[in-house]
Amino acid sequence: MSLLYEEHQLSAEQRRALELLADAGDQGCTGATFLAYGFKADILAELVGGGLALVLRQTPNAGEWPIEVARIILTDAGRRALEG
Repeated sequence: MSLLYEEHQLSAEQRRALELLADAGDQGCTGATFLAYGFKADILAELVGGGLALVLRQTPNAGEWPIEVARIILTDAGRRALEG
């Protein structure tokens, strides 16, 4: 789903999610943190599909074992949507 958020209103839930990402700074937050704040995967899909957020996959090592981490970051379009 690709939406032009400059032309549409954000829902309260979308705005809250974008605010979380904005507060997280340039590093964003992990998918686990995003879910721990009570957001559902469909909100993340809407934000990513609309170009307001990105999901980056990282594979750091936890001791000897690599783990996969999804990090969610706010895009410039997401920042503009929060401002407008």
